[in-house]
Amino acid sequence: MTYGEAATAREAIGSGLRFHGLEKGACVGLYFINRPEWLIVDYACSAYSFISVPLYDTLGPDAVKYAVNHAGVQAVFCAPRTLSTMLTFVSEIPSVQLIVVVGGMDEHLPSLPSTSRVKLISYLKLISQGRSNLQPFCPPKPEDVATICYTSGTTGTPKGVVLTHGNFIANAAGFCHAVTFYPSDIYISYLPLAHIYERTNQIISVYYGVAIGFYQGDNLKLMDDLVALRPTLFCSVPRLYNRIYAGIANSVKTSGTLRERLFQTAYSSKKQSIMSGSNGSPIWDRLVFNKIKEKLGGRVRFMGSGASPLSPDVMDFLRVCFGCQVIEGYGMTETSCAMSMMDEGDNLSGHVGSPNPACEIKLVDVPEMNYTSEDQPHPRGEICVRGPIVFQGYYKDEIQTKEVIDDDGWLHTGDIGLWLPGGQLKIIDRKKNIFKLAQGEYIAPEKVENVYAKCEFVAQSFVYGDSFNSCLVAIVVVDPDVLRAWAASAGIKYEDLTQLCNDPRARTAVLASMDALGKEAQLRGFEFAKAVTLVLEPFTLENGLLTPTFKIKRPQAKEHFAKAISTMYSELSDAVPAKL
Repeated sequence: MTYGEAATAREAIGSGLRFHGLEKGACVGLYFINRPEWLIVDYACSAYSFISVPLYDTLGPDAVKYAVNHAGVQAVFCAPRTLSTMLTFVSEIPSVQLIVVVGGMDEHLPSLPSTSRVKLISYLKLISQGRSNLQPFCPPKPEDVATICYTSGTTGTPKGVVLTHGNFIANAAGFCHAVTFYPSDIYISYLPLAHIYERTNQIISVYYGVAIGFYQGDNLKLMDDLVALRPTLFCSVPRLYNRIYAGIANSVKTSGTLRERLFQTAYSSKKQSIMSGSNGSPIWDRLVFNKIKEKLGGRVRFMGSGASPLSPDVMDFLRVCFGCQVIEGYGMTETSCAMSMMDEGDNLSGHVGSPNPACEIKLVDVPEMNYTSEDQPHPRGEICVRGPIVFQGYYKDEIQTKEVIDDDGWLHTGDIGLWLPGGQLKIIDRKKNIFKLAQGEYIAPEKVENVYAKCEFVAQSFVYGDSFNSCLVAIVVVDPDVLRAWAASAGIKYEDLTQLCNDPRARTAVLASMDALGKEAQLRGFEFAKAVTLVLEPFTLENGLLTPTFKIKRPQAKEHFAKAISTMYSELSDAVPAKL
């Protein structure tokens, strides 16, 4: 599909919605995974001044129903799979007048009762109706609401983040100041479009005229999609980059002594060259790295990372192995995405760049955590942001809005940062998820989990502690392939992986590997997990342990693993002799 064809479809969709009675300011829900129609509907909303309301495919029916009712959504675009979910509560969403099925044919759509107020049609029929009743654009003003993004968070009811067209444009303009794409580039879309990170990536891509390819819809087939599409631009989250890092590192480790030495020599040489501003000798690419590049299609020239901190070691590893620019940004839905990002050519790892030109950032003292703007050698504090990228507030929720935006317009992020000498921002801690151990030490669990994410055994981890205990424990979702390989090398026999996970020798090996990484990352003594429970089932959206932005739902995880947590603390208590 060309940009011209997409523009024609946009006009038809917008006109079709007008044909069905939607007026300026009407809310339109998007309830399906990434595909070209998602963008076309979103841009139709912009062209005709409708408000788009992305609905996470995996949020679950209750959260979707809440968002639809809370925003007063009048039309919903969905896929056949999500349609079946919607029809289970269609009588409970009275504002909805129209449901449009993307990827379905009219003759295959279910029949609704004749008394139903809801019209059910296919996307193709809406296109046809729009073409027969073309309406002029109704361009929005910068201050008009563009979208209401519902963020599930880790607890509580979803909050509707209100963003204007001015918010989006300001953010995109600031992003383009740091990064340049070209019409010859190809971008792969697989991160959820309902998440502001992916949505902004697509806005920037469209601005530069980039070709956008969409994954099949199955994360397990993403690597196949990358090889087929051969993108030049790839944006992801640390969770995937950590898996790529661990996978390559493990392959090197098991490739034999000579190949491992060759890789280490090539890696050290190329890393040194990159740090000095050159690409290094092409012989290393031919001998070692070109094979690795092919895993992402062989043409990636730009990698972006967001949503959570990326380890400096992993960032350097990606730069060397894939021979491309790797930048990290920092933002949130409430800042229309990026409030800071690395500049092109910045090869220093471990920071999230300088402020987006469309905002200002300050650090506010957090005395209970001993962070102040007077700290030496680097000022430290809670990151606060103000400017045209900051959201208008939470929809119909003035109380929670006032909790995060102060009287001077500063948005308090809950993240702790420090300023580096070059004006770059570095994220060092988290204010929102901190907890205190029995001895009074504060813990930021996400910081510890990000360290453990580099462990070859660890697919995911949940670090837990509380004020009744003096140490941390961890639930570790193990990488089954790595665990099997370890058992084979250690000569350990087992009937199934569940038995192996429960083997004390396996727990000891995993904990030792995590400890080594903790020492390397210079974690403080009380930040080390003292016991682990190994599990096979991943934390997912479906089992309620992850948010749509892949953050752990801590209260739910605590409840889910309550027995394992209690057992670990009991075993630790039994292992320590009582003092008389």
